[in-house]
Amino acid sequence: MSKLLLLSNSTNYQENYMQWCKSIIAYFVNGHNENVLFVPFAAVGFSYQEYTDKVNEALSAVGIQVRNLNDFEDKREAISYATAIFVGGGNTFHLLKSLQDLDILNAIQEAVTAGIPYVGWSAGSNIAGPTICTTNDMPIVQPTSFNSLHLIPFQLNPHYTEAVLDNHGGETRKQRLQEYLVANQNSKVICLPEATYLEVEGDSMTYKGSSHGKLLSLNAELSLKDGTPII
Repeated sequence: MSKLLLLSNSTNYQENYMQWCKSIIAYFVNGHNENVLFVPFAAVGFSYQEYTDKVNEALSAVGIQVRNLNDFEDKREAISYATAIFVGGGNTFHLLKSLQDLDILNAIQEAVTAGIPYVGWSAGSNIAGPTICTTNDMPIVQPTSFNSLHLIPFQLNPHYTEAVLDNHGGETRKQRLQEYLVANQNSKVICLPEATYLEVEGDSMTYKGSSHGKLLSLNAELSLKDGTPII
């Protein structure tokens, strides 16, 4: 039975790294933190080890230490022995391409489907959907395809906002997602504002957080508040 924690973001404005979510993560993986594997491949501009160290520093207060997947020669074996898998944020295209190049996308999918807890934030949440087509990131590299882990049947849009810049005439985030839905009419998109998340237990999926999100489909819009089940 799949068990997923899909966080919109790691850091709130004027807060320390993972300040808002570290206790949520610790509660979620309680009993599964003996061998937590961290997937750092969304990092661009800083090393995978620096990323791992940053996560460990943030989570040390809640008794969690992660191991850098990049350190393992046999990455499939490392995934198979993990008691939980964390996938960090950064650039979603770089993350997906790295997993494809290493041929471990299906290994993660199989481990999580078998019941290994999965924690993702930002890009790490994006890849839990069927594709990464609703990411906000720039395609700095070209994956083989946009198909991702498909651990849930909905597209995700972390960092969702309806804020509009003054004197800026470009499309809003919502307009861009509506374009996606016109082109992919059977899809649905879960919009996750900052400090919100999805908790998945098997077939049960619940929206949580202090602000309202949205479930968008081609001709409908459902407001999501803390505790809303998603069907």
